[in-house]
This record gives sequence, structure tokens and C-alpha cells, in this order.
Amino acid sequence: MSFSTLRWRIGLRSLESIPRPRTGSAPSRFAGVQRRHAATWSENASIGGRAKAVLYGSALAASLYVAYLYLTDTRAFVHRWVVPPVLRLVFPDAEDAHHAGTSMMSLLYRLNLHPRERDGSLGTPELSAAVFDAQLSNPIGISAGLDKDGDIPDALFALGAGVVEIGGITPVPQAGNPKPRVFRVAAVDGMVNRYGLNSRGADDVAIRLRDRLRRFARSLGVSETAVLDGEVGVPPGSLQRGRLLAVQIAKNKETDERDEKAVAMDYVYCVRRLARYADVLVVNVSSPNTPGLRDLQATEPLTRLLSAVVDEASRTDRKTRPKVMVKVSPDEDEDEQVEGIVQAVYRSGVDGVIVGNTTKRRAGLVPDGVRLTGKEQKALMEQGGYSGPAMFSRTLDLVARYREMMDSQSFSSEAGQKVLFATGGITNGEQALKVLNAGASVAMVYTAMVYGGAGTVTRIKREMKADCTRDQLIHAGR
Repeated sequence: MSFSTLRWRIGLRSLESIPRPRTGSAPSRFAGVQRRHAATWSENASIGGRAKAVLYGSALAASLYVAYLYLTDTRAFVHRWVVPPVLRLVFPDAEDAHHAGTSMMSLLYRLNLHPRERDGSLGTPELSAAVFDAQLSNPIGISAGLDKDGDIPDALFALGAGVVEIGGITPVPQAGNPKPRVFRVAAVDGMVNRYGLNSRGADDVAIRLRDRLRRFARSLGVSETAVLDGEVGVPPGSLQRGRLLAVQIAKNKETDERDEKAVAMDYVYCVRRLARYADVLVVNVSSPNTPGLRDLQATEPLTRLLSAVVDEASRTDRKTRPKVMVKVSPDEDEDEQVEGIVQAVYRSGVDGVIVGNTTKRRAGLVPDGVRLTGKEQKALMEQGGYSGPAMFSRTLDLVARYREMMDSQSFSSEAGQKVLFATGGITNGEQALKVLNAGASVAMVYTAMVYGGAGTVTRIKREMKADCTRDQLIHAGR
């Protein structure tokens, strides 16, 4: 082998020993730069993805919060113009719609998704009212019937009412009248009912109200007695400043109205079980759907019955007894009847009167020009008590008459002025102001909420405040 050949082979081996770049890759001096660029791009992409996720998540959370604020505000469009019509459409039977609505309110309240009044401008002195020993935040109340067994008092207070009345509650459970027993007259926003005081009984409601009070006491870290005696600064019934809880009581259907002692014992039993948890006890002697109940409105039997209730209420195991009111019928409207009821109120020591209840009468309930469907005409003529806007003029007249008679009676009595609540046909702020100006301390609604929805109380209060403001401006201009 020649020297040149040997040198060539050695050179070849030397060349083979030199590392070579991998096929398809960039030169080795650029590899680190590429890896750094790739890592930076990946990190930027990851940061950008996280930023987008945060942005989208925040937007979704904000949207859900805005939706929550809107849907849980009593002023929301849906509470008046969507929910009531949908309930009427889905539930042809009015009682089924009632139960569906109250069940939904109960569920939403437990989930903190219930409608509530958020209009802070309504908590103003213009709407404040002195009632009994309390300064109410406003003079609008919700009448008994929406919450018969004390299931949702706090949910109803959240709608903005100054007074919530639950019941009517009977001593022992009773089923009421056979179904169907509630009928809509939608063309005039009216209803006819013959429930017959269906009730789960005083014991059942008392347990529910007791448990409610105990939960409230635990939340404050105080005793049940401290709450009942008003040591925490709230009424023992409503458990809220500026609010009152009224509990309506009645006799059982089977109790013979001719047996005065038995009738009185029905009411006394309810007082014993429920008085501790009420700010106001309401004696119902005006339901048109319990045979013989309205007969108790005669002066002598009414005096004895109310005296028994007042006497038992005075024994309530707490620092101050609940006030006692009597709920009277709008159909007992002759001067002699009204005067007899007023005499019974003063003789018995009752603290006030609620005027009135549903009516058995059917004349004048349909305004001129309004046509009822065949179904509505049949509903209107069903046996039972009618409620709706057509009742307002009768309510206004009775309030003025009761106020005049009670005031004249107070001058000759040491008992002082009695309190008057008005219920029947009140649907707007103007009407509420009219009954208040006629002498009522509280204007109460029921059927207006069935058709007007959860925002009814807020709407009435806003209309009242607007009317008050206009009146102030008018007087200032004079």
C-alpha cells in the first residue's frame, strides 16, 4: 500500500469521526435558539388561554349575577307579566296554581333565590305608619289566604309588606269543602272561592312558627325567651323591624255555632297554641264558606266570643300580649249591624277591626262594557265568596263608616281609638291612599297579588310614594 493511499484512508476516517447534523434538522448552532422560541410561544399561548378563560368566566359570572339580581327583584317584568299568566295557563284549576306558586316561593326562599324588594327608596318616612305600638315601615299588608298554614311568612315579608296575615287556622285539621272550590273570573281580575277554611290545624302551625322563632334565636345567639320578650328589638311574630305578623284563627266547621261555649273554646284553643308567635291575632267571624260563622257577628254573641279571646290572649307567656282584631264581613253593612259590631269591639276590649272579607253578593261586580266568557259567567255564579277590584268601592265606604262609628264610640269610652285595617278590591297606590285617608291604618291585598304577581306590594308602594310627592309639590306650589 502506497503512502498516499494510506494518507487518504486516514483522512477519510478523520472525516467520519466528525459529528454530523441529523437529517432534516437545523444546524446545531440554531437548535438552542429554536427551542427557546418554541418554549416562549408555548408559554405565551398558555398565558393567553388562561387570560381568555378568566375573561370568559368573569363575563359569565357577571351575567349570572346580573340575571340573579334582576330575577329576584320584585320590580322585574317577569313577576307581573310572565309568571301569573303562565300559572293560569299551566294550571287550569286555580287552587292547583295557588299551591304551585306557594311551593315555588318556599323552595326559592330556601335557596335564597326568592323575589325580594330591592327598591331602597321605599324605606322612607313618607310610607311609615304607626300601628299599635309599632312603627311600620309601610302600611301595605298581605291578607290571609295566600299562606294558610304559615309555610312562607318570611318569603311574603320579603315582597315588601308591612303586615303579613297567615291563616285562617282551625283548632284541629280539616279538609275544607270538596274540590273544585276556587274559580277565576279573569276578565275582571276576580275570583270566587269556597275553600271552607281548609287547615292543617293549630298544633301543626304552632310547631312551624315555634321552629322558625328558635332558628332566629340561634342565629343571634340568644334565648327563645329573649326574642319573645322583645329584647332583641324586633316583634316576636314578624321577627323583623317595622313589620307585624298577624295570625288568623277560626272555628272548625263541625263545631255547632249555636253552642257558644264550644265555639269560644275553638278560638281559645287556637290562642293558646298560636298567641306566643303572633303580633296580632285575627278572629275570623266573616268567612262565607263556614255555615253559621257570620251569625256570630250579632252584638251579644260577638261580645262574648271576643271577650274570651282577649282574656286568653292576656295570659300569653311573654312580656306583652298580642293585639286582637276581628275580621268582619262586607255584607253586614246595615247601620245597625255595623254599630252592633263596633259595640262588641269596645265592650270586649278588642284592639281593632279588619274590614272586610269576600262577599256572597253578585250585583255590580262586572263593569259596563266588560264581556265575560261562558266559563267566567259560570265561575262568577259559583257558590262562595267573591274577591276582586269590584269590591273596592264597598270597602272604601265601609272603612269610612266604621271609622266614624268607632271614633264616636271612643269619645265615650276610656279604651281609646281602635285600629282599622282595610281589605277588599285594593289594587293600586291610589286606592291604598284612599282607604288610608278614609281612616284605615293598613291597606291589605290578596286577589291583586294573584293577578299582579310578586311585585304587587312594591308597585303599590311606588305609586303611593309618587302620589304623595305630587301632592307635596301641589301644596308647595300653592
